[in-house]
Amino acid sequence: MKLYNIKDHSEQVSFAQAVKQGLGRGQGLFFPEQIAPLADVDALLDKPLVARSVAILKHLIGDELSQEQLQQMVGTAFSFPAPLAKVADNCYALELFHGPTLAFKDFGGRFMAQCLTAFSTGEKITILTATSGDTGAAVAHAFYGLPNIEVVILYPEGKISPLQEKLFCTLGGNIRTIAIKGTFDDCQAMVKNAFDDEELKKAIGLNSANSINISRLVAQVCYYFEAIAQLPKAQREQAVIAVPSGNFGNLTAGLIAKALGLPVKRFIVATNANDTVPRYLAEGTWDPKETVPTLSNAMDVSRPNNWPRVEELFKVKGWDLKELGYAARTDEETRASLKKLNAEGYLCEPHGVIAWDVLQSQLAADETGIFLCTAHPAKFKESVEDILQIELPLPKALADRADLPLLSTFMPADFAKLREYLMA
Repeated sequence: MKLYNIKDHSEQVSFAQAVKQGLGRGQGLFFPEQIAPLADVDALLDKPLVARSVAILKHLIGDELSQEQLQQMVGTAFSFPAPLAKVADNCYALELFHGPTLAFKDFGGRFMAQCLTAFSTGEKITILTATSGDTGAAVAHAFYGLPNIEVVILYPEGKISPLQEKLFCTLGGNIRTIAIKGTFDDCQAMVKNAFDDEELKKAIGLNSANSINISRLVAQVCYYFEAIAQLPKAQREQAVIAVPSGNFGNLTAGLIAKALGLPVKRFIVATNANDTVPRYLAEGTWDPKETVPTLSNAMDVSRPNNWPRVEELFKVKGWDLKELGYAARTDEETRASLKKLNAEGYLCEPHGVIAWDVLQSQLAADETGIFLCTAHPAKFKESVEDILQIELPLPKALADRADLPLLSTFMPADFAKLREYLMA
């Protein structure tokens, strides 16, 4: 698999190099040189998740990983289901929260850990990543205890749910967590500054596990195929997928799946009040505003890191951005839709329900809608219980960590302080 830096096309790397390096020169994202359509998508859709995912990843990555390696890696990473739950006759929820940290990030985080292990030559690696909630837990658990890998996770202090925080800030060992006094965008900017610091990069063997890492994205492509595979065949060609969006890695993966030939009629971008992309698609002006905290905190991103990949893919494929549906929802609308969906018999949480609500407003009578449920409702226990006036039992993964002490360091949004910490 050959990839190029979107900002500097002269920088071209292999898949292994892109995985180990994370970002290209000038903070540029790596993008596949070609995304050739798969030969027989219908036959692939008849395969089980792991076998199908091995075929998709082999097609994308090429000869850098053998069939046997991929079989072992995917079997280890994707050891949990992604069921499609019927919500109405023409509406389904893709449940991506059945992994060990109860969020869709488990697919990408666990596959990335397998990739780094496969490509490692014994050198020390420091993974520096920013999280708005779910990436932190997925990455922490995927890399916990792996030799020669240190993980440092930045997150905005007080702006993720208490149970999200408990999932990854109670591990210790090779997992270090830093609560930053600021927003997710501040955390993400500090990670980018670190990648621009050549001395720091070399000294600590810097890498990132955000969705800027290509291994995370290719893994996420696979569950879009799993979603369509579970649809009745008559409904596949009319499938519309609504994606709750923050940093836009999830949408990027879905669009790559479409480029590979997956039958998806169109995609819908669903955001909260941090609506940079919906405003851009409506008005044509890129105008990020200050990030505001919302009920759907994992989407509290005003400068989405993966948007350049979305635009690159549309340019390469000759697609028109006008084909993307889009809308934003306020917290008040999120509360109302959570109650409405619960009354219809499906328990959701503040991220997935935004995608459901936007989907309902844009789905035609002859279309079949799928909305992505990116996290277990119990990860947002306080807000879901308050809105729905119910009591949510804690799944074991959360119950086991709920009473453990937090091990985080606290730091201002100051790259110089972070650099000093990392070098020490």
